[in-house]
Amino acid sequence: MPVVDPIADMLTRIRNGHMALHKKVLVPLSKAKISIVEILAAEGFIQNYTIEDNNIVINLKYMGSKPVVKGLKRISKPGRKVYVPVTEIPAVRNGLGICILSTSQGVLEGVQARKQNVGGELICEIW
Repeated sequence: MPVVDPIADMLTRIRNGHMALHKKVLVPLSKAKISIVEILAAEGFIQNYTIEDNNIVINLKYMGSKPVVKGLKRISKPGRKVYVPVTEIPAVRNGLGICILSTSQGVLEGVQARKQNVGGELICEIW
């Protein structure tokens, strides 16, 4: 059965994997998902990722027995796209989280988008 929103599916798989204390999760491969996972790895929300057999294998990160990711929220959805100018890029949880945007410069984290002075579609928030 085809997935209507593949990015929301990936975020849900990560959330569910953390709740079940899995070490890794499998996500179907796409360029947009790789861009998001690269940001998650760079910001320290996941350990790392690999690409195997048309899937992205995401190794989840824990501090002790608690997941590093406390929450994930999909903002822009297929039925309702949310665009923000550079002046309105949100500070997630007062700087404790990140937001991910799809911009004309590619998929960027909120701080990087502010530095490059670009706004775009607000994909998700992670804290």
